[in-house]
Amino acid sequence: MRSARGALLESPPRRTCSPSSLAFRAGLGVILQARAGNPLTPRPAVAARLAAAAPACITVAVPRPAAPRLWDISQVLRPGLPVWPGDTAFSIAPRWTIGEGGSPVNVARFTTTTHAGTHADAPLHYDPAGADAAALDLTPYLGPCRVVDARGAGAVVTAEFLQARLADAPPPRVLLRTFAAFPRHDWDDAFTAVSAEAVRWLAGRGVVLIGVDSPSLDPQVSKTMDAHHAVRAAGLRILEGLVLDDVLPGDYELIALPLPLAGLDASPVRAVLREFPPTP
Repeated sequence: MRSARGALLESPPRRTCSPSSLAFRAGLGVILQARAGNPLTPRPAVAARLAAAAPACITVAVPRPAAPRLWDISQVLRPGLPVWPGDTAFSIAPRWTIGEGGSPVNVARFTTTTHAGTHADAPLHYDPAGADAAALDLTPYLGPCRVVDARGAGAVVTAEFLQARLADAPPPRVLLRTFAAFPRHDWDDAFTAVSAEAVRWLAGRGVVLIGVDSPSLDPQVSKTMDAHHAVRAAGLRILEGLVLDDVLPGDYELIALPLPLAGLDASPVRAVLREFPPTP
C-alpha cells in the first residue's frame, strides 16, 4: 500500500526458509507423521537431533503493491445544484429527526429530476419504446475507457475532431472533457455538444458508451436530438454531467453503475475512474 504521500509500505513480515531448510523440514515431517509401528518412525532422541540440525528460517518484509488511485468524477447532489432549465430542482427535507417525537434516527427524503448531476440516460429518455433504467445492462458502465481532452472542439465535437485524437483503436468507452472548468454552481447553456456523425464514428470503432461533462450530447435548443438518436440506432449508452477537471487524458477503468429505477428514463450514478496498475 501507499501512504498519503505515495511512499511504498511493507506487508506484514513473512518467514522465509532456504530450499535446503524446507527440504530438510519436509523430510522430517514425513518421518514424524508416519503411522505408529512404521519402521520409518524415529526414536525420540533421533527426532530431536534432526530438528536441532535443521537450517534456520529468516523473517523478511515483502513489499505490497500500491492500491490503484481513484478519481471521483461525480457531481455532489445538493440543494442549489444546477439543473436543466425548467426541470425539477434537487431538494431535501427531514422525515424524522433524532430527539424529536422520540425518534432514535434521522430519516430524510429528497426530490430530484432523474437527470440531476452525473447520470446515465436510459433509452426511454429518447425512445418511447426504449428500456428504462432498471432494464439497463450494466456491462457498458464498467470497464476500460479513454478520457479525451475536447476543450478545443468549439460548439460541437465532430467526427474529424475525434479522428485526430483517437488514431489508434480506443477502448470501448470514451469520455469527453469539454469544460475548461466544470460549472459547479451555475447553469452554462453554451455547453459543447456532440455531433451525430461523431457518435456514428465512435460506434464504428467499437465504442459502447459515450460520456461527457456537459449536461447533454445535443445542444440545449435542439428539438431533433440527433446525437441521442444516433446513440439509439447504434445501441450505445450515455453518461452526462461528468466532472473531469482533475483527470488527465489517457486510459482508465470506468465504474459508473446506474440504479435499477423501474419506469424511469435516467438514473444518477456515482462515477469513478481507477488507474490501471503499472505493467511489470
